Amino acid sequence: MDRGEQGLLRTDPVPEEGEDVAATISATETLSEEEQEELRRELAKVEEEIQTLSQVLAAKEKHLAEIKRKLGINSLQELKQNIAKGWQDVTATSAYKKTSETLSQAGQKASAAFSSVGSVITKKLEDVKNSPTFKSFEEKVENLKSKVGGTKPAGGDFGEVLNSTANASAPEPLPEQTQGSP
Repeated sequence: MDRGEQGLLRTDPVPEEGEDVAATISATETLSEEEQEELRRELAKVEEEIQTLSQVLAAKEKHLAEIKRKLGINSLQELKQNIAKGWQDVTATSAYKKTSETLSQAGQKASAAFSSVGSVITKKLEDVKNSPTFKSFEEKVENLKSKVGGTKPAGGDFGEVLNSTANASAPEPLPEQTQGSP
């Protein structure tokens, strides 16, 4: 079977980093001495460029560290800046804006619902206060109050009745307490 028919079944080894490319060429693809020499020169050139780039990168990183030191930028400040920048990037996304808008609308609806519930409860309490049962209870409390504590005419509101009942049941001051005061 020739190379064209093999397709996906091709089993040529893939050169790994640092492996000599010339050593991986199969016997059917022999290179001339000139081609091998050209590949060796190219290989040496690429390795030299990689070494130079590594040295330039190390020098740039050293220079960067020196600039940061002079500016007073430390790791913590850099982290804070990165977090702030990241948060700014997140808030600029359409997904964040849509989510924020949805939550805002949900909060407004919840607020309106709680307000509505409060209004309903207030109305129900007013209805209870104006109901015949509550009026009857209020009259009974007033009658009880007049029997227990006093001669105040009936007809006061429920709050007054409760206050006067509480005052009627308060203990009298002792005579020695009243005599000692100027």
